[in-house]
Amino acid sequence: MKITAIETLRTEEFSNVLWVRLHTDEGSIGLGETFYGAAAVEAHIHNTLAVRLLGKDPTRIEALNRAMVDLPMAQSSTGVEYRAASAIDIALWDLFGKITGQPVHNLLGGLNCDRLRIYNTCAGYGYVRSNNIRPVDTWNIGRTEGPYEDLNAFMTDAGALAENLLESGITAMKIWPFDPPAQENRGMFITAEQMRTALEPFEKIRKRVGDKMDIMVEFHCLWNLPAAKQIARALEPYQPFWYEDPIRMNSPQALEEYAASTDVWVCASETLGSRFPYKDMLDRGALHVAMVDLCWTGGLTEGRKIAALADTYHRPFAPHDCTGPVGFVAAIHASFSQPNTLIQESVRAFYDGWYRELVTEMPVIRDGHALPMQGPGLGTDLLPAVYERSDLTVRKSELKT
Repeated sequence: MKITAIETLRTEEFSNVLWVRLHTDEGSIGLGETFYGAAAVEAHIHNTLAVRLLGKDPTRIEALNRAMVDLPMAQSSTGVEYRAASAIDIALWDLFGKITGQPVHNLLGGLNCDRLRIYNTCAGYGYVRSNNIRPVDTWNIGRTEGPYEDLNAFMTDAGALAENLLESGITAMKIWPFDPPAQENRGMFITAEQMRTALEPFEKIRKRVGDKMDIMVEFHCLWNLPAAKQIARALEPYQPFWYEDPIRMNSPQALEEYAASTDVWVCASETLGSRFPYKDMLDRGALHVAMVDLCWTGGLTEGRKIAALADTYHRPFAPHDCTGPVGFVAAIHASFSQPNTLIQESVRAFYDGWYRELVTEMPVIRDGHALPMQGPGLGTDLLPAVYERSDLTVRKSELKT
């Protein structure tokens, strides 16, 4: 079997999502995805990676993964090179599952549980849907109507939102009320008034539902270390589940200092590329939960290595999702296949919203838990309507015969 063509697809509406389809001489096609800077990733795939992949055996996934990231400019980042490699790697696993007639989680080692606890990242329907991805500016609250405008809900009545989530069986939620002051003050400091405002959602949740809801706090790497430590101390009475990306993830020493200043777990980080920076942080005890975005850090091949590395340090694994539908499905397969998976991120405004505009199948979410995907490969594909969109851009590199 040989890879005969590499096809990329992107749209203007979902301008950061890029899909990759790997075609073979036997007719099977593998689907992958990445997120952010879709046009730049597309260029790298066709201009640099295609020559390395066309004509190769797609079942040699480890070798092909190494060929994609073993480049002078691809050095353990979540940049264009790693995002491109991630999309292709996911497509290789999808293809391998279709060839063997097995779901990807079986190929990664099989199920470790029958259902998987999820948490709801409280984004809305328009969150990160536009081209320019920046905190606050791309919240797009109210752009699309629906029952799960959870971002506006956590900023206005977080207690009612927590109660609503509990009614559907979801017992964990992630919020980020500290982003507005971080943007306003460049992450340098927080005023007393800003602190009181940002703490209000936590007060409302605990007053309304007590300790029935676990609360993850997302900081989007926006704070400097002294301010982040100050915020951590202020939040501790509300018993957060974890603090995610409180500072930029470029200093294991600084994150170690932060982790030592609080009893709350530190979750890091979808912004890290490959297993090597995770090891640096694990070595220092700076990381309690290893969060991985499979669309950014090297795909399923690298993701399972990060999970195993975290397990070596007795740390749990928690895949990221706030990007696209294929990445979410890939994360579900990874989560079920790893013995140290703690919990899976999900966004109900996405998996019950715009994700369904693009793919054929979504994971079943029931009583706050995801169920395993069915069918060979990833178990989902692009809807026929995607190929008929007027805003679709398709590029294809083919094996010359």
